Amino acid sequence: MTTWHYPANSTPRDNWVDVIDHSIPGWKHTGLRIGNLTPSQVQLQLPSDDVERIVIPLAGRFQVATASATLPLAGRPSVWSGPTDIAYVGPHTPATVTGSGRFAVAEAHATQDRPPRLVPASSTPIELRGAGNVSREVRNFGTPGNLDAQSIIACEVLTPSGNWSSYPPHKHDRELAGVETELEEIYYFEMRTRPGAVIPERSAPIGYQRVSSSDNRPIDVLAEVHDGDSVLVPFGWHGPTMAAPGYDMYYLNVMAGPGRDRAWRITDHPDHAWVRDLWEIEDVDPRLPFGS
Repeated sequence: MTTWHYPANSTPRDNWVDVIDHSIPGWKHTGLRIGNLTPSQVQLQLPSDDVERIVIPLAGRFQVATASATLPLAGRPSVWSGPTDIAYVGPHTPATVTGSGRFAVAEAHATQDRPPRLVPASSTPIELRGAGNVSREVRNFGTPGNLDAQSIIACEVLTPSGNWSSYPPHKHDRELAGVETELEEIYYFEMRTRPGAVIPERSAPIGYQRVSSSDNRPIDVLAEVHDGDSVLVPFGWHGPTMAAPGYDMYYLNVMAGPGRDRAWRITDHPDHAWVRDLWEIEDVDPRLPFGS
């Protein structure tokens, strides 16, 4: 059975910290690279292939260079500081990333050439989704309304300690016109101990990710996730994504699928869809947005 939970540093390749791609059985449409640039590793290469990419600074400053453009990314101190500028690189476009710090590259299969471009942090829509202990912050830098692309959909979600995210459980694993789109999804996590806490010498932030079957395709994931882990959702109900008390949770979502329509359309789990009604009578968590 294919493993869907990949701990940090478990899939290194070609000087990348981690690489998730179609080499994993049952995985076809999306990918993720995590890079770390240091004085001893000054650049990383992105190949020319049938893949469109978004370069996302996690902590640090970077530059993305192609044959036709040089895109400077001011970046940010950390994912908790606020949104970041990002660089889009279309398929069949080799690129070199230089700079200092840690960054992610979200990937999706694509064939339509598009020019490289920089999307500033100021253009990222910030959504406060949910209410009460289901409140989370969504940074929609790579969604259809904000980024012109062929296949890829990407966003960041930040969840305060003790809250549930990706809730109610939902799915997007079939094509149903106007109702649901078929999308693979990657969750890449970063975690921190909640600010203001008296941090003991041993502090290892944790969260949990749930994925379960929605039809006759079996999948059963209840993963304890740590800083730098990834969980893959090929199909099925996913959620809740839980930030344990004492620990704030960040995750990067990368989605794409085989359909012609680049859209995020979901079906809520029928047993739990009613939870959305509570958002009308509860306030958004005052700890949001992060970095404000």
